[in-house]
Amino acid sequence: MPELPIGLLRTFVITAQTLNLTAAASQLHRAPSTISMQLSRLESLVDTQLLVRGQYGVRLTPAGEQLISHAHQLLNLHDRILGSFHNVDIAGKVRLGTHDQYATRTLTPILEAFVLSYPQAQLEVTCDHRPQHLASLVNEGKLDLALVEMPAQSEGGLRLQPDELVWIRSERHDVHKRDPLPLAVFVEGCFHRDSASLALQQTDKAYRIAFISQSRAGVLAAVRAGIGIGVIPRSTLEPGMVIVESGLPPLPKTDTTLFVAEDTNEATQRLAQTIRESPQFSSPGQIPLGETNAAKTAKLDTLSLPE
Repeated sequence: MPELPIGLLRTFVITAQTLNLTAAASQLHRAPSTISMQLSRLESLVDTQLLVRGQYGVRLTPAGEQLISHAHQLLNLHDRILGSFHNVDIAGKVRLGTHDQYATRTLTPILEAFVLSYPQAQLEVTCDHRPQHLASLVNEGKLDLALVEMPAQSEGGLRLQPDELVWIRSERHDVHKRDPLPLAVFVEGCFHRDSASLALQQTDKAYRIAFISQSRAGVLAAVRAGIGIGVIPRSTLEPGMVIVESGLPPLPKTDTTLFVAEDTNEATQRLAQTIRESPQFSSPGQIPLGETNAAKTAKLDTLSLPE
């Protein structure tokens, strides 16, 4: 009976998550041609087609859907076993603060890999919609790390990726044409909400708050239902939503920003370095703003996601 190499299964899982060979290649730091060859090799081992490759991406076959859950279980067990031997001496509490737009999307595979690789570390995650509040908790020693969205050109933290806020609506509803303009937003204190209100007030555009939620999922559900338009980072646009490119005032540019407390334990340093160097967040020319945090982050040891 043939054996299934862990590396091939990991390539398959990442490809199944992204449904795009180029995106999978970026996450795995390999060429798309290498990813394609690895997938073909895996298909030859199981003697069935797992993915249908097309011009606009890939999709799972029924056999691929069947394999994906087994592959997840095997990879998790593999990483847990390896982490228990390699990182058994790395322990301690790691307190991370972030927005749920990261916690439920790009951070998910990073945190999963961290928990499996460092079984003795105690990860505690706090989600909050107020970036300045989370950054202040790091400065006060109440959090070890904060991954937040900060206004471009503001001070503090290590800037990982540039982005910008955009107005969004459901592709099925022309809610952006209503007067006054209905908004679906987070509770007060949210950077997205404050930016939207300020931009509309400065242009004398009439608006009303039509929907309030403490979660991104709630806001996006209201947008999909046509209750109001929302404000999100451009990089987090989801299917079924359209960016409103005209008729509304521009919104601020932003930076995905990592704050790191002083005197953190090694487990915290490992997670900070993983976030900093992950394909999901790394970009050329990362700009450190805030001397203490930048210097601290620069000293971290290199760590990649498990192979």
